[in-house]
Amino acid sequence: MSNEPNNRPRIVIIGCGFGGLEAAKALHKADVDITLIDRTNHHLFQPLLYQVATAGLSAPSIAAPARFLFRKQRNVTTLLGEVVDIDAKSRQVVLENGERIAYDHLIAASGATHSYFGNDQWAAHAPGLKTLEDAFEIRSRVLLAFEHAEREPDESVRAPWLTFAVIGAGPTGVEMAGTLAEIARHTLPEEFRRIDSRKARILLVEGGDRVLQAFPPALSERAKDQLTSLGVEVLTSHKVTQIDGDGIRVNVNGVEQIVVCKTIVWAAGVAASALGKLLARACELPDTSIDRAGRIAVEPDLSLAGHPEISVVGDLALAKSYEKNGETKPVPGVSPSAKQMGRVAAINILARIAGRATQPFRYNDYGSLATIGRKSAVVDVPVPLFGHVRFSGYFAWLFWLFVHVYFLIGFRNRFVVLMDWAWSYMTFNRTARVVVTPERIEPGSATRGTPV
Repeated sequence: MSNEPNNRPRIVIIGCGFGGLEAAKALHKADVDITLIDRTNHHLFQPLLYQVATAGLSAPSIAAPARFLFRKQRNVTTLLGEVVDIDAKSRQVVLENGERIAYDHLIAASGATHSYFGNDQWAAHAPGLKTLEDAFEIRSRVLLAFEHAEREPDESVRAPWLTFAVIGAGPTGVEMAGTLAEIARHTLPEEFRRIDSRKARILLVEGGDRVLQAFPPALSERAKDQLTSLGVEVLTSHKVTQIDGDGIRVNVNGVEQIVVCKTIVWAAGVAASALGKLLARACELPDTSIDRAGRIAVEPDLSLAGHPEISVVGDLALAKSYEKNGETKPVPGVSPSAKQMGRVAAINILARIAGRATQPFRYNDYGSLATIGRKSAVVDVPVPLFGHVRFSGYFAWLFWLFVHVYFLIGFRNRFVVLMDWAWSYMTFNRTARVVVTPERIEPGSATRGTPV
């Protein structure tokens, strides 16, 4: 790609997640040159990633190639690459192959990754869920655990293969645990001869005193009841202190307990990508500009202090919402906030180009949703003049379903997801359960498979 100067402002967007995607779309009519850089070649609809991990959906149903999404937006050039450095003085980003991409304005939207709270060695035993690769890994571990159990004649050795622990009871953890329970109790019982999949233990381990702590206590309690009815063992106030190949160690009111299990899913913590620290160093910002989660503090208009040409959005930004009454509120790390920040960052870039004042970011809260399982969900939606509308159960599940289908990218994705869910609802079957095992499976081994 040529970096020769021209009369059109050059905008570089790092990341094709919700924030980066919305920023690029908001600039579709602008007389600018946009370079969109991402480590993968696709945009991923992360709220449904757990469905890929639990074999409910195939990867193309929730992902779309970035080049396809911007094929008609002629001012966008997409590059598959990883940003390894930023030269803020010369206004260039450096890719892994040494290529330098010049910019007049930069939008950093590289998202988040897993946080093991300083225990990164746990990742080998408890994968998180942020990418398609993570989903494939978890799907393989879950499905192969049942295969190991089928091959194991010793009941005491078989039990750990039929014990699944999900650590963290936020929306992702709750959704994972509920779906795993449905797989064990409704999808697989007729398919195995030596084991009864319905006897599988699904544990949801949470260090706090309730599930879904971002929701009101009443909805948290309903979610717990619905999980329990599905067969999930909800273990609150269980703080994980150790994870290894044999299971997890938890602290319960000062007492150490060991849970023996072979399949562990991490849903307890997230951290901003490493780009936040890289930006802080490149812009010579103080250490206090980065919080414990790796997010970088931004100005009211989402730019960096002393660098108005650099905007940070999404999970990478430590941002505040500037309300009409003059108050400020923290911005939650959810996809609607990333989308809104992406649009505001784009609008502010156009304002700077035109010599106008920028606008502070104001977050519009559209509510919180979490599905628990078949016909079970909780919903908390603010409604003007009426306050918050909160409900759970079947109608909450329908509301969650149609909201997620609506926000999927592309008609094909919406159609395929709706058909897959309808089939799953009628038959309890999960269609994406094929894995390829390149090595021979032996009882007690840790062979991994590759989903297809």
